Amino acid sequence: MEKTWRIRVAEERDAEALVEFNARLAEETEGKKLDRGRLTEGVGAVLGDERKGKYFVAEDGGRVVGQLMVTFEWSDWRNGNIWWLQSVYVEAAYRRRGVFRDLMDYVDAMQRSAPDAIGLRLYVDQDNLSAQNTYLRLGFQQSGYQVMERLPDHS
Repeated sequence: MEKTWRIRVAEERDAEALVEFNARLAEETEGKKLDRGRLTEGVGAVLGDERKGKYFVAEDGGRVVGQLMVTFEWSDWRNGNIWWLQSVYVEAAYRRRGVFRDLMDYVDAMQRSAPDAIGLRLYVDQDNLSAQNTYLRLGFQQSGYQVMERLPDHS
């Protein structure tokens, strides 16, 4: 299949698509309906402040068809930032065509060129075997850590 998309850093004009994709992601992967107002504010916060994170999008014909967000975690042990991949979503019609791989390659290249970046991490739902297999094929390894959280229910 011919590649018709390009990867770029997201901009303010992408906010509506990012909100929609995040809502779909929560629904498809966790069966959650997110509060659109809170989600819109959250996406806007990232787009407005690169210290919070950065979105990357796959665009085809002027339309966003995939997304990936990066947030940063400072590691005192390694004296650098670990880039966490989050909010990964590709429109159904573009899945299994290489969109995520292209997003991943773009982010990986940026991370490798950033002076304080030391690697990539992500978390994946324990029941999402398809995503786990995709990440393993892309060179990720299980870390031996288990993510735990204590969050109020703001979904």
